Order: sequence, then C-alpha cells, then structure tokens
Amino acid sequence: MTANDLLTVKQRFGIIGNTPALNSALEVAMRVAPTDLSVLVTGESGVGKEFFPQVIHAYSARKHNKYIPVNCGAIPEGTIDSELFGHEKGSFTGAIESRKGYFEEADGGTIFLDEVGELPISTQVRLLRVLQTGEFMRVGSTKVQKTNVRVVAATNNDLLKAIADGHFREDLYYRLNTVPIVVPPLRERREDIYLLFRKFASDVALQYQMPAITLDESARAMLEGHHWRGNIRQLKNVAEQISAIEQSRNITAEILGRYLPNEGYSVRTMGGNSEGAGFESMNTERELLYKILFDMRSDINDLKRMMMEAMRGNVTHSAPTERREEMMLPALPAHPTNEVNYDYDVVEDDSDEPMHELTKEEVQREQIVQALQKHGYRRKDAARELFISERTLYRRMKALGIDDDTKL
Repeated sequence: MTANDLLTVKQRFGIIGNTPALNSALEVAMRVAPTDLSVLVTGESGVGKEFFPQVIHAYSARKHNKYIPVNCGAIPEGTIDSELFGHEKGSFTGAIESRKGYFEEADGGTIFLDEVGELPISTQVRLLRVLQTGEFMRVGSTKVQKTNVRVVAATNNDLLKAIADGHFREDLYYRLNTVPIVVPPLRERREDIYLLFRKFASDVALQYQMPAITLDESARAMLEGHHWRGNIRQLKNVAEQISAIEQSRNITAEILGRYLPNEGYSVRTMGGNSEGAGFESMNTERELLYKILFDMRSDINDLKRMMMEAMRGNVTHSAPTERREEMMLPALPAHPTNEVNYDYDVVEDDSDEPMHELTKEEVQREQIVQALQKHGYRRKDAARELFISERTLYRRMKALGIDDDTKL
C-alpha cells in the first residue's frame, strides 16, 4: 500500500496522524477489507476503534449494502437477543408484532459489534452459531434462518482474561479474532497529539462562532508530554473545555495545566473494567457542568443582544444562535465554586418563596433530558451533544431514572 493510498483513507474518514503504529493498523484494515474474514479491533477506550470497521466496510465488496454499528454495552441484557436476532409476535411481554434483528437487516452487509466483551454468555452462543454457519433463530421462533453478514468486533477489555474468568467463550474469541487489529493509545502517538488538539479546537470555534484557541510553546510541550489516560476522547474533551471557558485565545502552560487531571486518576483500559469507574463518573459530571455554564453564557449573550435591539427600536426575529463575538460577556472561571460573581445585572425576585437549590443529580437530569428531547430521544445524538459516549449516557439515564420518553 502506498503513502497516497493511506492519505486517501485518512482524508475520507477524518483520521488524523502519521505514526507508524497507526499506519500499520490502517494497512491491515485495507488488506483484509476485500475478504469476508472476521476482524477483532482492540485498544484502550477512546482511541478511535470505531473508524476501522467503517474503513473495512467501505473498501469491501459489501460497500453498497448495509453497515450497522451496534453498541453491545448500551443494550440491556434482557433485550440484546431480540435486537441482534429479532423476535416473533408474542414471544415476550411487549412483543406486539414480529421484528427483524440486526443480523437479518444487514444481510449482505457488515455488522460492527462494539464492546463485544459485554455480551452475555447466552448471546455469545447465538453469535458463535451465526459466525460458524450463518444460521440464527428469532426469539420465540423455531424456524432457522440464514444470513450472509461480515462481522467486525471491537473491545477495550482483555478478552483472554475474560475467558480465564469464565465471562467470554474461548471458541467465540478465536472466531472473532481471525484478523486482529491493535489501535495504539494516544501516548504512543506523541507527534499526532498537537494535530488532533488543533483539529478539535478548530471544530469548536466553527460550531460556536468564536476565535480558535492556540497554544504557546510551553503549552504545546505540556500537551505532548501528558500521559492521556483517556486517549483521544480525553484530548477532545480538554480542547472543548478550554475553548468554552477561557477568554484568552492564546493558551499558556499555566492555563492548560488547570484542565489536565492528576496522573493518579486512571480510566478503564484493557487491563480491567472497574478501575476507572470513579474517574469516568467524575468526568461525566464535569462535562455536563461545563456545558451548562457555556450554554448559560450563550443564552445571556443572546438576551442582551435582543434587549439592546429592542431599546434601539429594531427588534428582530433572528435565531438565538446568531452570536456575535463583540457581544461576548466575560469568560466563566475555569474552576467554578459555590460563590461566583459574573458581574451581570440581576433582576431581584421579591417573592417570599425560598429558592430551590438544584442538586448535582437534578442538574445532570435536566441537561440529559433536554438533550434527549432536542434530538427526538435518539441517544446517540444526545450523547454527542453532551460530549459523552452513548454507553455513559445510558448508564447515567439508568442511575437517574430517565426513560426514553421522560419529560421535564
């Protein structure tokens, strides 16, 4: 494969980086694409494993048929078989009609099973049969059906350890791992870190119509020297936070240091599942808080602009998203506290009713429900709006008692 071929793939799928480990992984994906062999993509959480099955499908003979990504960790255990293999009418409570599963829908195409290590053992048995014979049965049916589907799976778990612990079938592992692709962590792609950061900062600037942030030499050195336990997802999170919070567009090492967590924290890696639960929860809460603060500032800017236009006798009906840089209010602090003075003109409430101080859970619940309503309860789009993964969103919804039709 030539350098031009790699460059074409990167440009087509928005892949940034030139490290040998990344190029090697892409070359394997391109070579295996024309075959029907199963592929297992492994790597730490947040390294961008989801791009590789897209590359494999796009350069395969199945490219004109369906490509269906499935997040196995985001589907409840009680419904995963129905989602993957379909069900018959009356096969369980709520099954008011027959339904095709993903393997039936994707016949002739490709299925990407993300977080495949989260599949229950009973589902692993069904999946193994599909991989071996191409046969499956809908839930509640005795009729055997055939499907012709190429399976690409991904995981950040150590499946060999899961096999030893009795949580993953060894025969399924070898069926999935016909061709392994290992995606390198960000700390092994030092020369790509600044390129990725600059791309994320530019995207935020374009989305919210603000000048893009830049790093001085000391900040760039700190950025490239950081361990990045959360990989590309963490780097993107830091770029978005700084862009939203900092008033200065030239970021120094001192400013950058406020947004880099202590090295004592750790996220889930291929070595285990529970180690990073606390840090992931903390990151989720912080991300939601930053988004609330940024949206608050934007709303106040819009209100101020409309009030000024009204006082000039020139009230318009322009969309509130038409923000002007010259109307931006002072930047919010990088570390919010309980006593924050934004120097805004506040209208006092003479009501005798005491103000209800929202708890952290109430703030998170409101933000999640608003994102779900905005995107028609599509969890994938809502998760992107909240800067979190779909799986994290599902877990937070479950913890906060949020259903897909919850209203504020």
